Amino acid sequence: MSNAAIYFVDRHVAEGRGDHVAFREAGTGRSLTYGALAVQSDRVAGALAASGMRREERLAMLVLDQIEFPALFWGAVKAGVVPVPLNTLLAPPVYAAILQDSRARALVVSEPLWDLVAPVLSDLPYLETVIVIGDAQEGAMRYSDFIAAGEPLATPFDASDDDVAFWLYSSGSTGAPKGVVHVHGALRATADTYGAQVLGVRPDDVVFSAAKFFFAYGLGNSMTFPMSVGATSVIFGGRPTPEGMIDILATERPTIFCGVPTLYAAMVAQMDADGVPDVPLRLCISAGEALPEDVGLRWRGHLGVDILDGVGSTEMLHIFLSNALGDVVYGTSGVPVPGYDMRLVDDAGAPVPPGEIGELVVNGASAAACYWNKRNKSRATFEGVWTRTGDKYEQRADGRYVYCGRTDDMFKVSGIWVSPFEVEQAIVSHPAVLECAVVAAQDHDGLAKPKAFVVLQGDRPDGFDATLKAHVQDRVGKWKYPRWIDCVDTLPKTATGKIQRFKLREGA
Repeated sequence: MSNAAIYFVDRHVAEGRGDHVAFREAGTGRSLTYGALAVQSDRVAGALAASGMRREERLAMLVLDQIEFPALFWGAVKAGVVPVPLNTLLAPPVYAAILQDSRARALVVSEPLWDLVAPVLSDLPYLETVIVIGDAQEGAMRYSDFIAAGEPLATPFDASDDDVAFWLYSSGSTGAPKGVVHVHGALRATADTYGAQVLGVRPDDVVFSAAKFFFAYGLGNSMTFPMSVGATSVIFGGRPTPEGMIDILATERPTIFCGVPTLYAAMVAQMDADGVPDVPLRLCISAGEALPEDVGLRWRGHLGVDILDGVGSTEMLHIFLSNALGDVVYGTSGVPVPGYDMRLVDDAGAPVPPGEIGELVVNGASAAACYWNKRNKSRATFEGVWTRTGDKYEQRADGRYVYCGRTDDMFKVSGIWVSPFEVEQAIVSHPAVLECAVVAAQDHDGLAKPKAFVVLQGDRPDGFDATLKAHVQDRVGKWKYPRWIDCVDTLPKTATGKIQRFKLREGA
């Protein structure tokens, strides 16, 4: 039997780790041992069966990072029902579209999120059961009543590695979310590769991820990796502000912290002002966007520990290209994670010569099976054993990969390709800049030139535009500097922290 829940949950009870804490909620005092998780997930599985849900039918989860989440997720997996964690930061019309697209028969909602989804529930013909974690709302049942309705499942669904385990909806950095279908074997594949051979996660580790359960990066950080060895995960259902994250580091004292570049940048700025917390970190990781070199160096200066920058995707389930402990080169995404193969190709799929920019394609056991109900997109992305990432990279002579942007983000200036990220790295190295995004805009002759959207650390200094342009020219070349600079309060981002440059291009 290859049901993933046996390896990640039940195995720990069988091997004597049932009393070890699997999850604890920051700030609430609630926790869940591996033994309690096994019991609760069995109860969820039994309740799903009692409700009439069948194997491969979808259970949508609009659930905050709280201890009910792993019980629901693994309970569904045990029952052969497909959990579909949903981004908790979307608008009602998007939830309506996802619930309709997934044909979910049941939906579980954390009570604080009820108002986000309630307006659309009446127009979903496939949805039969709505469950609320908290006080029951009209037309819904309480989670506690739901799991009490059936007998605990005695034996998990006899799944193979290739059976569908769960779906995730892509973060939508370039458009509407897509249902990404993942199999049982993919969960262990990420744990055996990145989790074991890059993180080297240990049973005594305490892992805290600012990235949430509902997307691939957070699911691996908070669940797959710690649960593969019986470690503890700290979870937090609130918004990851820099002040809040620093406070949790100080109070929960994790050994591994997982963030995204924009959050790291904001936390570094906060520590510049307020001081550095006492925390026993042994390593940190970053994904979602490439980490600016300046941010990594300042973080190491504050906390004495490196950030392992890497790149992953919803389609590949977690990081497949990464820096490693003791082998960090900021400004690069590192080298392939053991177990993954990479190549760079042109638009026709042919390998690009060394030193040139190409699209990164990757081969690994964690690849998704397909996009749900999107045959043409599936065929364009999943090409045999290879998965197109949509990311542009250059491979250096030392084998390290340097991020150059999304395929849609690259543009030419004076006939030369410009990587937005290269310009962005130069901009954020300026002391007045917190974060930025660069897109192509048209000058009066209709030619593409860089335009920068900049979030400042404080007030706009006198002569800032001229100073910043000169700063960039000194670092990346005379033709790559931003011709226009817009200072903004925030940048549009996905829940994973990826900058939505397509929204900026629309207004450029």
